[in-house]
Amino acid sequence: MADLGPLQVAEVSQERPGRQEIVAALRRFHYLGFGGAVGENLHYTVRDGQRRLLACLVFGSAAWKCQGRDTFIGWDIDQRRRHLPDLAGNIRFLILPWVQVGSLASWTLSAIVRRLSGDWQAKYGHPIHLVETFVEKDRFRGAAYRAANWIRVGETTGRTRQDRDRSMQTPVKDIYLYPLHRKFRELLCT
Repeated sequence: MADLGPLQVAEVSQERPGRQEIVAALRRFHYLGFGGAVGENLHYTVRDGQRRLLACLVFGSAAWKCQGRDTFIGWDIDQRRRHLPDLAGNIRFLILPWVQVGSLASWTLSAIVRRLSGDWQAKYGHPIHLVETFVEKDRFRGAAYRAANWIRVGETTGRTRQDRDRSMQTPVKDIYLYPLHRKFRELLCT
């Protein structure tokens, strides 16, 4: 990582060129593609000392229901309804395919979660207290999240939020959380 020069993290959701660059990279190189973020969201780029794009991340609205997360927090249905906007989801994370730098993924996650709540506050007028992500078990090990001190709290059931008829099967994913405040449970369970 030292050979990359000083790494620069930027939140670019309100800058059209930055958003366009992220969307293009995710559509081309992320295995899920990218159709855009719904609701409140932030877009981040990571660049090397020569301003070359190394990675991009998108954070957006948290999942409405997630048993592992909800159990970990300890909230009831009314608390979830009130405080779900106080969570964010890491909905896309891409290190460009030609970038082969050890520890870059965990460094990136750590750098961004340190500023995420403040950036959310600046854009939307409220902080967030917890971040979630879902890692497809058959495709990834979640090593970068674990190295960045995210907590694995379970796995999904293989359904999506669009599966109202309980007929769709999707890959099972590990659920990882990262508390942004040491009193996150008190803040989310009021």
